[in-house]
Amino acid sequence: MISPYRILGVSEQAADADIKQAYLQGVKDNPPDRDSVRFRQIQDAYDAIKDEDCRLRHALFRVPRVEFDALLAQAFNQQGAGGPMAADDFLKLLSTVAIEKSLAKFTKPT
Repeated sequence: MISPYRILGVSEQAADADIKQAYLQGVKDNPPDRDSVRFRQIQDAYDAIKDEDCRLRHALFRVPRVEFDALLAQAFNQQGAGGPMAADDFLKLLSTVAIEKSLAKFTKPT
């Protein structure tokens, strides 16, 4: 897995503004109609390190944010295609929920 810092071309000590500027430049240079894979990669990298909480989560656990609705829909086979959720997907869901609850203890309420 390529580091989100490397994808955006910023250092791990970069400020929020520098990360956002690198993200905006990246999506400008790689629009989705020209290179959808690279565009998505840049978006995912930005989502992983866009603010202090996200960078903390990335540094501690190196797990991406999980789309819970999509995982639950897959678990209950509401999407039609595919099958029931695989065991490792379910474990990812459980571990991510545990991570989110653990991080909630250390983050400030907004």
